[in-house]
Amino acid sequence: MLQTVTRLSSRMEAVKPSPTIAMSKTAAALRDEGRSIVDLSSGEPDFDTPEHIRHAGRDAIDAGKTRYTNVDGTPDLKRAVADKFQRENGLSYDPEQISVGTGGKQILCNALLATLDAGDEVIIPAPYWVSYPDMVRLAGGAPVVVSCPAEARFLLSAAALRAAITPRTKWLILNSPSNPTGAGYSADHLRALAKVLADHPQVMVLTDDIYEHLRFDGWAFSTIAQVAPELKDRVLTMNGVSKAYAMTGWRIGYAGGPVDIIRAMATLQSQSTSNPSSISQAAAVAALNGPQDFLDEWRAVFQSRRDLCLERLRAIEGIDCTTPDGAFYLFSSCKGLLGRKRPDGVPLETDVDVVMYLLQEGGVAMVPGSAFGLAPFFRLSFATSTENLELACDRVAAACERLR
Repeated sequence: MLQTVTRLSSRMEAVKPSPTIAMSKTAAALRDEGRSIVDLSSGEPDFDTPEHIRHAGRDAIDAGKTRYTNVDGTPDLKRAVADKFQRENGLSYDPEQISVGTGGKQILCNALLATLDAGDEVIIPAPYWVSYPDMVRLAGGAPVVVSCPAEARFLLSAAALRAAITPRTKWLILNSPSNPTGAGYSADHLRALAKVLADHPQVMVLTDDIYEHLRFDGWAFSTIAQVAPELKDRVLTMNGVSKAYAMTGWRIGYAGGPVDIIRAMATLQSQSTSNPSSISQAAAVAALNGPQDFLDEWRAVFQSRRDLCLERLRAIEGIDCTTPDGAFYLFSSCKGLLGRKRPDGVPLETDVDVVMYLLQEGGVAMVPGSAFGLAPFFRLSFATSTENLELACDRVAAACERLR
């Protein structure tokens, strides 16, 4: 009798596939079967990368910039990142304080792998981006999830932060504007959190600012190292070009932070992926240094889409929506739908049931709030055309009307 051999490491038991990617795959499979599916599950701008950025990529190829670069970014891109931080955030970083990786996700993973020992705790406000807890577990740490309800606008309070900190706390992760809620931390709110952190010098802050430029209604973006400069040496400020510049496939993320952490991240990267694509780095220089006026046009489009979805979903009995400050998501409560029955008599008991019903019966793909650490909600991405959003809202309304 053959003995079964375990080929996977124990760390894989702590890591789950991304629920957002899983939902996109499910939607694609139904589409392949001939179903009409409106996919609102993925967080990817539907705009093309601006021409001047694409042109820079083509120029880099024609100029033969197809060789290895410095492990964690070319000097040109590091200068562009440093200039961006100074120009837009009032943060001063030397090139040795800048890290460039293959997307923001790699930057986050590198930082956690470089700093966490077994049992170190990372405070993660919920709702959270789905990858944060698994990244922490992969690095050997322990995620400490703090629930931030809709009544608190999904934001971590100073009191909740203070209660969550222990002697093992190593990091606090902040994401503003947030995926999945679009909620943003004001400068005053960040100062209140900083006041708590001042009493706990062992706690560092990893701030994910990837949606910085996607903000609405005149909401003012702030980042914690900017409003609390006394914490700057304890803050890793992460950002990237994926969302603001419609460059998701180019895979460039970056961060500014303490030299010791940046150097450790470079060492990790040298033994994993090595440098990000040289072509993508050249394009990212053009993105950060080039014209920014199109961002206002894109923001206006996203805000009009947000307002459309808010109006349509709020008109559906059983669904309640909080107005997001930024990003391109609605995180909507479906509590009022729980307990109702599908046409086949099966009751909806969880937000997963609601989302699967709206996919199977309505042809609209979204992601349940439980995947982001807070139920019963669902996340809708409005990073798609107005026509798709109108169709999706029509289908959701019709599917909800069929519930008993």
